[in-house]
Amino acid sequence: MMQSNPVLEAFGNAKTVRNDNSSRFGKFVEIQFNKYGRISGAAIRTYLLEKSRVCQISDPERNYHCFYLLCASPPEEKEKYKLGDPRSFHYLNQSNCYELVGVNAAQEYLSTKRAMDIVGISQEEQDAIFRVVAAILHLGNIKFAKSEETDSSVLEDEASRFHLQTTAELLMCDPNCLEGALRERVMITPEEIIKRSLDPLGATVSRDGLAKTLYSRLFDWLVQKINISIGQDPSSKCLIGVLDIYGFESFQTNSFEQFCINFTNEKLQQHFNQHVFKMEQEEYTKEGIDWSYLEFVDNQDVLDLIEKKPGGIIALLDEACMFPKSTHETFSQKLYQTFKDHKRFIKPKLARSDFSVVHYAGEVQYQSEQFLDKNKDYVVPEHQDMLSASKCSFVSGLFAPLSEETAKSAKFSSIGSRFKLQLQQLMDALNLTEPHYIRCIKPNSLLKPFIFENMNVIQQLRSGGVLEAVRIKCAGFPTHWTFHDFLTRLGILAPEVLQGNFEEKDSCKKILEKIGLTGYQIGETQIFLRAGQMAELDARRAFLLSNSAIVIQKHTKTHFSQKRYIALQKSSVFLQSICRGELARRSYYHMKREAGAVRIQKYMRGTLARKWYTEIKISAIVLQTGFRAVAACNKFRYRKQISASTTIQSNWRRHKALSDYQNLRKASISSQTINHSSDKHEQKVFETPAQNESPSMEECSNPVQEESSSPFQDDESIEAIRDSSIPLKDTEKIEVLTIEIKNLKVMLQEEKQRGDEYERKYVEAQGSSEELRKKLAETEKRVHQLQDSLNRMISSMSSQVAELKAILSTSSRLSSTFRPIARVDIASSNSDTSSTDSDFTFPAPVSNTELLSSPESNSFQLVVQDVTAGDGSGSESGKEGSFDDFF
Repeated sequence: MMQSNPVLEAFGNAKTVRNDNSSRFGKFVEIQFNKYGRISGAAIRTYLLEKSRVCQISDPERNYHCFYLLCASPPEEKEKYKLGDPRSFHYLNQSNCYELVGVNAAQEYLSTKRAMDIVGISQEEQDAIFRVVAAILHLGNIKFAKSEETDSSVLEDEASRFHLQTTAELLMCDPNCLEGALRERVMITPEEIIKRSLDPLGATVSRDGLAKTLYSRLFDWLVQKINISIGQDPSSKCLIGVLDIYGFESFQTNSFEQFCINFTNEKLQQHFNQHVFKMEQEEYTKEGIDWSYLEFVDNQDVLDLIEKKPGGIIALLDEACMFPKSTHETFSQKLYQTFKDHKRFIKPKLARSDFSVVHYAGEVQYQSEQFLDKNKDYVVPEHQDMLSASKCSFVSGLFAPLSEETAKSAKFSSIGSRFKLQLQQLMDALNLTEPHYIRCIKPNSLLKPFIFENMNVIQQLRSGGVLEAVRIKCAGFPTHWTFHDFLTRLGILAPEVLQGNFEEKDSCKKILEKIGLTGYQIGETQIFLRAGQMAELDARRAFLLSNSAIVIQKHTKTHFSQKRYIALQKSSVFLQSICRGELARRSYYHMKREAGAVRIQKYMRGTLARKWYTEIKISAIVLQTGFRAVAACNKFRYRKQISASTTIQSNWRRHKALSDYQNLRKASISSQTINHSSDKHEQKVFETPAQNESPSMEECSNPVQEESSSPFQDDESIEAIRDSSIPLKDTEKIEVLTIEIKNLKVMLQEEKQRGDEYERKYVEAQGSSEELRKKLAETEKRVHQLQDSLNRMISSMSSQVAELKAILSTSSRLSSTFRPIARVDIASSNSDTSSTDSDFTFPAPVSNTELLSSPESNSFQLVVQDVTAGDGSGSESGKEGSFDDFF
């Protein structure tokens, strides 16, 4: 029975404006019990399925769920039924809503099939059911156009023919018979049988009628199958019935379905009011309470307006349906004339065919355009014959052949009349039971949580009859209490009454008299209170209990507070002793560690100070040694350069003097020769000795030429010797000259050898000078490196000394100040640079070019103050002692 619910929801529920899963049929479920109180059977009865929804829906509503579930089936099944997107079917695309939020149609389709399996519907029957559903969808796509003949129609296009063929295949009937059943009507007269063609509108109405009939028969078959599967107990005398039926409806457009639904709710509201009033009446009579003033609001006049024969709305509607020429306008005019003086019937001012009915929940305006069509529920004989001849046993079973009498009686059947009969049977069943009511209230129309619409909820309470039931209850005595329960609950308001030996009834009366209430009544076993009196009694009881609770809480809190205070006091004393001991131990531990740390720091600082002093002393000695070596090298190089330059100068001066002497001598000889010779004698003398002396002259010319290449000879003297070719006057003078020339040659040779020797010495001196210059450059480079390393060391020492000063300044026991350990001054000829207490300053070394360019300057001085010297600072031992005392 529980698993039948998904099947009935799939084929009987649809989305409406206010609900995504609204039941479009009434359902009454009977759960039957045997004499032992066990479930022995069940049955489901349905009322007024909304068949018109199959063919006509409005936006944003949807058709029945089964159509959309079948369109979302697996591809092989859609191919089997030749289905596609829901938007391609006329019965579904009248609304723009095709999917529900949070609902997976494919999964719901599989769940529905599983529920069918559980209910007992076989696979063949399931296939036939979905074939019928698919055939209804294809049937809706069959369109008709006007034919050339008068008042006849034909299929509009090939698409319509395709859907006609598909519908015939799914229903397993003849396509021609199907087309004829939709386009033609057969009129049987005593003389002959006449076939009449229908116009496009009539064919469309015939198509929609067939679709509604198919779906209605299919739904009825499902309900019957479920009842057979569940099983009923005919001998059961006890049952629980659950009526799930539509609530009061009032939309912008209200048609025949809303009229029937509101008629049902009027019936149920009357039963509800009668039940509530009857219960109150029986209770008051039993207890002997005066209830004559209670008023019962009866809606029988509305029910008479709707269902009374022969002048009710349903009767007039059936009468209009019997006449072929009746229209909704003639039906409306009939209503206006019949009920013009009825207080529950209202004719709208600006409407020609609408009418309004004042229901218990409010006024509802109905549009009568489709009342006649929707009230007609008859099977067209052509449809009955065609479907009963179907090759599908399921379809032919839905349209079993009827007997002639049944066919005549069923040619026209009013839905309104049949529904009224079903409703009367339901009311009879309800009157035989003890009813209990459950009202379902929607907090909002947005279908979202945490939103409460006040007016919407009030309207639902009014539509459900809750407000009327509350009014009936409040008009009498809504609160009933037995004497025992009253004394148990409210006896604390008068403790003296409970202590006395009184009857329960008298005790209750004394309590009420003490409080001062009026208007109540006391029955045989109960007390009946007016509306609001119980709230006053509960307020007094709550006030008294509150004061008593305050007193109890006061004493209880005092006791617990004292107990907690004593426990906290003991605990705090114990914790304080533990904490103080712990603090004392920690203080001693920290004092001990502090003393040890001070001692360690003292020795560590002394060790570090002595280590730093020794390193500084060694570094200073190394620097002094380096600078002294550099100064000694520079001094030695300077002296060596001075000696070499003196030697070169002496040799050059001597060579210069010798050259000047030789030039003067040659010049004097040339002048003497020119003055004492004559032309003729000289030629003779010149020719004779020239031949004798030619080898010697050649020998003399070679040394002269060699001397010309030498840097020590003069070009003018050489030319004078070459040009002196004048012959001497006498042989003696020539001989003397020859001897002198020989001597000069010897001297010249000696001077040449001496010059070569000087030149060799000069080259050697120049080579040694180059070596010394290279050594000096290397020394300068090393001096620069030493200076850089010394400056870095001094900067690090300065930072360490600064840190040492900062550390020592925090000590209250040390008062001496830091004194410089060593100082190095570099003094030049122009300026003096002195070092600070914590820094050593070294000037850049003088280059070789400056030393060589100023040989006369003796201002190059290097003064290095040795740390071992005692000038103005005491001895080394005194310094070390003072340094140790400092740390």
